[in-house]
Amino acid sequence: MEVWSSSSTSSRPPLSHHLFELTSTSSHHPLTSTLYFPIPLIRCCSSSSSTTSAAVPTQSGSISRLSAVSTSTSTSDTDTIPAIRLKKVEEPSTKGYTYNPPSKHLFQPTSKTALISPKPSPPPPISATNTTTELQEKLVYLDSFGIDLIPLLTAHPPLISTSLSHIKSTISFLSTTISLSPPALNRLTSLCPEILTLPLPSIISGVTFLLREAHVRTHHLRHVIHRRPRLLTSDVKTRLRPTLYFLQGTIGIAEINKHTHLLSCSVEDKFIPRIEYFHENIGISYDDTMLIFRRFPSLFCYSIKENLEPKFNYFVMEMGRDLKELVEFPQYFSFSLENRIKPRHLRCVEKGVCLPLPAMLRSSEKRFLERVEVCCDSSMPAKDSPFWYYRHTDD
Repeated sequence: MEVWSSSSTSSRPPLSHHLFELTSTSSHHPLTSTLYFPIPLIRCCSSSSSTTSAAVPTQSGSISRLSAVSTSTSTSDTDTIPAIRLKKVEEPSTKGYTYNPPSKHLFQPTSKTALISPKPSPPPPISATNTTTELQEKLVYLDSFGIDLIPLLTAHPPLISTSLSHIKSTISFLSTTISLSPPALNRLTSLCPEILTLPLPSIISGVTFLLREAHVRTHHLRHVIHRRPRLLTSDVKTRLRPTLYFLQGTIGIAEINKHTHLLSCSVEDKFIPRIEYFHENIGISYDDTMLIFRRFPSLFCYSIKENLEPKFNYFVMEMGRDLKELVEFPQYFSFSLENRIKPRHLRCVEKGVCLPLPAMLRSSEKRFLERVEVCCDSSMPAKDSPFWYYRHTDD
């Protein structure tokens, strides 16, 4: 764009030099025969008063132009050129010309004028020295409590990014508030390494639940956590409290503080399948099934395939016992099939003795052999003796 002084007319360039080309002459945007008027038209004028006339478009195939001729009698050629201001003019209303809107590509900025937003700078790389130093500090700190960090990192990799201050707060709470000894801490972290990455309020809420809702006594808390470390890593709302309500309401266990190891178990995955096994597979009534688990809640932790099925099959097929004995003594499933149940049953069969399940399984080996010998050497009880009806109920 050229700007000339309005005071001198002799030095003005020809009229063609004052025209503004609105269309591109590049090969990428070929011109058509249609004439375009941009809306709104913009003219350049100086800060002083001037008279402007807009040229009408030509009807030939040449480039369409707008001419803006300024006349002024105020400044000289040597004066400083005033700031150019853009002034909006009215739309041309010349008759006989049709206005067509310009194509979008005619006014797209070129690559030279396009604005490019700067890319965000990448974060500074983590210093390997700082990471190694912090890891060494974790190793030293945990080693003072007898905890080896290397196996914990393999089992729970998020420990690498856990800050040392957070680990110190957790260990301090477990060792001072709950009074866990270093061996107990080592057992807790080895079984549940995620406890070192949990938020401290989450661990505190688990302890509060055990004390207030499960009615665990304060001096028993350390023993409860040592037996079942998973209690501190289980969520109260989604795991501990629903399990507590199921054991108390559905099963009918009153003293839940004696069976706190069950609170971290899943009702859907662990409790329901075992109840269905006794009720549907074995055929025990629902009330007797509830009675079985009420008398021996630890039965919920036994495997169906590896424990319940083989022992039940031996109980029915080899021992020939009645299901009522299982209802009365569900602890039968807690004894080893190969080391306790089979040897003692075979000993009783050899001597021709049939002992009740508690007498056969609960007693020590010496006491069991004494009972078998007494039953073999004793004479038949008199018919008026209460033992007669006990031994000969089938008669």
